[in-house]
Amino acid sequence: MSAPAYEPLAEAVATTTLDVVIPVYNEEADLEASVLRVREQLARLPWSHRVTIADNASTDGTAVLARRLAHAHDDVRVVHLAEKGRGRALKKVWADSDAEVLVYMDVDLSTDLNALLPLVAPLISGHSDLAIGSRLRHDARVVRGPKREVISRGYNLLVRGTLRTRFSDAQCGFKAIRRDVAREVLPLVEDDAWFFDTELLVLAERAGLRIHEVPVDWVDDPDSRVDLLRTAYDDVRGIARLGRNLLTGRLPVADVSERLGRASADAGAGRLGLQVAMFAIIGVGSTVAYAVLYLLLRGWTGPLTANLLALLLTALANTAANRRLTFGVRGRRHALRHQAQGLVVFAVGLAVTSGALWAVEAAGSDHRGVEVAVLTVANLGVTVMRFVAMRVWVFSRPRR
Repeated sequence: MSAPAYEPLAEAVATTTLDVVIPVYNEEADLEASVLRVREQLARLPWSHRVTIADNASTDGTAVLARRLAHAHDDVRVVHLAEKGRGRALKKVWADSDAEVLVYMDVDLSTDLNALLPLVAPLISGHSDLAIGSRLRHDARVVRGPKREVISRGYNLLVRGTLRTRFSDAQCGFKAIRRDVAREVLPLVEDDAWFFDTELLVLAERAGLRIHEVPVDWVDDPDSRVDLLRTAYDDVRGIARLGRNLLTGRLPVADVSERLGRASADAGAGRLGLQVAMFAIIGVGSTVAYAVLYLLLRGWTGPLTANLLALLLTALANTAANRRLTFGVRGRRHALRHQAQGLVVFAVGLAVTSGALWAVEAAGSDHRGVEVAVLTVANLGVTVMRFVAMRVWVFSRPRR
C-alpha cells in the first residue's frame, strides 16, 4: 500500500481547533457544494477550523475536484488514500491531525449543519470526550423510508443487546472526538469500513469515556450507494469479533481510561457481565454434560462413584473452556497450574454434591430422578462458587 499523498495546507499550525473530515468515494457531483456549505457553517463558529477531504481511492473526477478546492481555499486540504474504507480514512486523517477536536460528517450532509455547534462545544469545553449525532433520540427529526428506519433501529437494538451499550445511534455519519482521546482509542479499532463507528463508540464507552449525544434533523439521501445487505453482514461479523475480544480481555480499555485520566467505575464496564454470560453458557453445557454422564455411569456403578467421575470429567473440560473463552488465557503457560487450582475448586464442589447425595440417601429415597434434581440444584450453587474462585484466584491477573 502506497503512502497517502497530501496537498499542501496553507499555514498549517497547531492552533487549529476544529478539523472537519469528509470521507468521499466517487462524489464528484456533490463534493464542491457540500464543502462550500460546511465552510459557510464553520465561518459562523468562533474557533479556528479547516475542512479535510479524505479521498478513498476515487475513480472519477473527485480527486481532481478535491485538489482544486484545496488550492482555492486556505482552510481546505485533501488527503488521498490508495484504498477504500471510511474507517481507514478517518484513522489516517485523525491520527495525523493537529486539531484539538476532530469531526467527521458524510458528504451528502443528511444531517442539518446547525447541529455542528452543539456537537463540538462539549468537547472544546472539556465536558465530554466524544460527541455523536443521534437520529433515534425522541427529539430528533428524521425523514427516511420505512426500510431504512427498521434497519437502523434493528441494528442499534442488536448492538445494545449484544454489546451492552448505552448510546442510541451507532452509525449516524456525524461525530466528533477530542484529539487526545482519538490517539488512545484509534489503535484499538480494527475495522476499516462501516463498522468503524460502532467499534469506536463501544471501546470509548468501555473505557469510561463520556459520550455526548446531540439529537439531529436528518433527511435520508435517496441516492445513497451503501450496500445494505453487505454492510449488515459485515456489521454482524464485527459485533461478534468485538464481543469476543472484550470477553477475553484482549482490549486494554481500562489502560486507555487510566492514561487519559478518566479512570472511574465505568472503565471496562461490561467485561464482568460478558464473563458472567460466557461462564453461564459454559456452565449450562457442563451441567447438561454432567447429568448425561451421571446417568450413563450410574448404570454400572454406585451414585457416589458416578458423581465423582462425572464431576471430574466435566470439571476438567469446564476449566479448559473457561480458561480460553471466559477469561481469555491463551497458550500452555500455567495451564497445569490452572487445572490444579481448578481441581481444588472441584474438590469443594465434590464435597457439596456428595453431601447433597448423602442427604438424599439419608432421607430414604433411591429414585434417580430425585438424585439428578438434587445434584443439579447443588451444582448451580457450586457453579457460582466456581466463577468467583476462577475470577479472583485461578485466572486473576496481577495488577501492573
